[in-house]
Amino acid sequence: MTEREIKLRFDSPEEARSAIIAAGATPLRARRLQEDCLLDTADGRLRATGLVLRIRRDRGRSLVTLKGPVQPGPMKVREEDETMVGDGDVLLKVFEELGLQVSFRYQKYREEFSAEEVTLTIDETPIGTFVEIEGGERGILAMARTLGRAPADFLLDSYRGLFLRHCDEQGIAATDMVFDEDVVEG
Repeated sequence: MTEREIKLRFDSPEEARSAIIAAGATPLRARRLQEDCLLDTADGRLRATGLVLRIRRDRGRSLVTLKGPVQPGPMKVREEDETMVGDGDVLLKVFEELGLQVSFRYQKYREEFSAEEVTLTIDETPIGTFVEIEGGERGILAMARTLGRAPADFLLDSYRGLFLRHCDEQGIAATDMVFDEDVVEG
């Protein structure tokens, strides 16, 4: 299926939640910790061709996702295939045995909302708060306007890309985008 989305930066989860609810969205899934890992070959062949292979752990569920290259345009558009798997740890081991390795890990607290034509998520990450709007082009543009944002505000980069830019700007070494142990809530 085709995924179409944008990200918007917000100053806090509270500001994002208030804006989303004021826009008429309704809660879809409660706030929870998601842990993602991206897999690649040792020489980075998947990333070099624009492919993303991800395993996501989300409240005892695991999903494997393959994303195709990003298509040029004003929104992030790419093919995406995703399915639930029984055990993400076992699948990770299988991929590692096949020569893939974890190339990047990232965590976020995610809360989801539904509105006409779009799904919105509030992502609290170690580098800030982001709202993702996913759906059709008209719905995304309409919701962005309702949230007081314009195409100049659209972030099309992945969390990996945003994290690498953040680390570069801060002059710190980039590793994984994970919370400190004392920040992760049980």
